Amino acid sequence: MSTTRGLEGIVATTSSVSSIIESVLTYQGYDIDDLADNASFEEVIFLLWNGHLPNEEELRQLQTELSNHAPIPQELINQFKVYPIDKVHPMAALRTAISSLALYDGDADVMDAEANRLKAIKIQAKIPTIVTAFSRVRDGLEPVSPRKDLGFAANFLYMLTGEEPNEISINAFNKALVLHADHELNASTFTARVCVATLSDMYSGITSAIGALKGPLHGGANEAVMNMLKEIATVENVEPYIRKALDNKEKIMGFGHRVYKNGDPRAKHLKEMSRRLTEITGETKWYEMSAKINEMVTTEKGLLPNVDFYSASVYHSLGIKSDLFTPIFAVSRTSGWTAHILEQYSNNRLIRPRAEYVGPEKRSYVPLAQRS
Repeated sequence: MSTTRGLEGIVATTSSVSSIIESVLTYQGYDIDDLADNASFEEVIFLLWNGHLPNEEELRQLQTELSNHAPIPQELINQFKVYPIDKVHPMAALRTAISSLALYDGDADVMDAEANRLKAIKIQAKIPTIVTAFSRVRDGLEPVSPRKDLGFAANFLYMLTGEEPNEISINAFNKALVLHADHELNASTFTARVCVATLSDMYSGITSAIGALKGPLHGGANEAVMNMLKEIATVENVEPYIRKALDNKEKIMGFGHRVYKNGDPRAKHLKEMSRRLTEITGETKWYEMSAKINEMVTTEKGLLPNVDFYSASVYHSLGIKSDLFTPIFAVSRTSGWTAHILEQYSNNRLIRPRAEYVGPEKRSYVPLAQRS
């Protein structure tokens, strides 16, 4: 029996949701560059779930359903208020909240196609409300209710700050959501599919995915990038800091990707967004530091930035706290997770790989009194 560490290069399923072929990322056949430049996040949600872009009526219907299901139970907000706020990471709060959300859905365990489609809408609609409500509660503020007259990206920023965002912020955040929506069979998506392949419910699948995304080698990398930028603090400090890290063979977060050999196609969009937003905010040092780190690491190690690297300075420029970066990743990636879960349900087979045993063999039981 041959093994491959980390299942690298192993094809575990067939899927029409997204593809990465020769470093080109597509959603249902649409190039990510095309979608990032033109599509709303709601259009991408519809595309991932249905295999085609919506017409005007289909888009209006989806927007209405997302808006109708955006409020969350007061009981969840009450839970946030009793958490040990100074010790709880927002990803842990989100993981628990999604699991708890199932308790308030009477159809959580109903497994027909329409019930699962509706659960996908409910989860996608409520996850930004959960993230923003927790953020405000821990800051001693009351949650801001979602508005029916705002789109998905605008509503998130509004619920987070209590202020209606400007068009530049909305467009930047929408693009970030589009870029993070799906990414083939990544760790969290695979986790979700393994979970629901047992015919467990969609809430369990999303909870499992969030647990996988929480790790610093997956979604948590963007928070680590921002922490690094804050530690460096100035453009002048970049060279000695990175030089020391490279000499000590320390991992620099936000670089390299197992799938992409010619660079992550999403990174260029986030790099440009970082440049524009930092100019608007007057804090160009975040972009300048990032660009200098990019140059050093690429020159010295041959590694190119991935989606996490420039997303850090983008979110920071939008006034978002660094420990919310990964929950925002989850807000976007829920569209892909639910698409994969629906696909798994439609043609299910239990996912049960094997392991190559490397432990001792042919041992015999020795009575307790005879063991040394």
